[in-house]
Amino acid sequence: MSGDGGTPGNSGYGRKSFKRSRSHFADRITADGRDGWPVAPGRYRLVVSRACPWASRALVSRRLLGLEDALSLAVADPVQDDRSWRFTLDPDGRDPVLGIRYLSEAYDRRETGYPGGVSVPAIVDVTSGELVTNDYQQITLDLATEWTSLHRPGAPDLYPVALRDEIDEVMAGVYEDVNNGVYRAGFATGQEEYEAACAGVFRRLEQLTPRLERQRYLVGDTITEADIRLFTTLVRFDAVYHGHFKCNRWKLTENPVLWGYVRDLFQTPGFGDTVDFDHIKRHYYQVHTGINPTAIVPMGPDLSGWLTPHHRQELGGRPFGEGTPPGPVPAGEAVLVRGRP
Repeated sequence: MSGDGGTPGNSGYGRKSFKRSRSHFADRITADGRDGWPVAPGRYRLVVSRACPWASRALVSRRLLGLEDALSLAVADPVQDDRSWRFTLDPDGRDPVLGIRYLSEAYDRRETGYPGGVSVPAIVDVTSGELVTNDYQQITLDLATEWTSLHRPGAPDLYPVALRDEIDEVMAGVYEDVNNGVYRAGFATGQEEYEAACAGVFRRLEQLTPRLERQRYLVGDTITEADIRLFTTLVRFDAVYHGHFKCNRWKLTENPVLWGYVRDLFQTPGFGDTVDFDHIKRHYYQVHTGINPTAIVPMGPDLSGWLTPHHRQELGGRPFGEGTPPGPVPAGEAVLVRGRP
């Protein structure tokens, strides 16, 4: 997530039609190092914002796969300034490993005058301080398939070979209409543009509802990359997309199937323990001043329902397949209780 409306500065949000930029830095970190970046423990640092759904995919994948010791984590302040993501949550406003105040410094070390904004997730080479990749679509797939030598014992297969065609097909529709669709609706500059995007969001959610009514997960009987990508949008739906982005035909809590599905995932180790509703709400409402010029953060919605029984286990399914749940959240990475259910 970066300057999502394509206009520099926070006041530009909602003043220009939304178009998501392609990731300019698309090098891959692979087992064979074919792009010059081999998988290696401790070599790279994952930079995220807990507010950003695209970065949250990487947070969930890293937890599920047990890569915490192999891939260190930097968490940016959810409230950007006009230089984008900053490390003001850390002592002296610097990331303690990279020694930088702004993520843009790692971008600049890689390429001066690069096109596009400063986005998360981003992976930075610790030794050189250079950005390696900001390819949010590929990062999690590579964590699942290229980093296998560093996975924890019992890590799930999030992108099983036999199901990849179906996973890719489901993810393509979710990306276009849901992940990206909420932004097209929220940053629309005209009524027709907004209505088309909003209709697409709910059309896709209504198509997914019968699928998830009969099976616990999107593809197969285990958690896959497809579930991660849908979860990170759904967990933000009532808190920000319903009101802030005007995707308000109905709330997620009013769809029993989707509400049960997202609660099931939220209560699964590796999902809800990466979510910070305080960061989410402050980012959207305080950064997007083109949409919300007062920067007032709403008090609601009530978050108490996230931990209520979902009964999705009655559909069967094995969350981690032949594997096991991840262990406790590492010390120093626990999400603050503030803003959590």
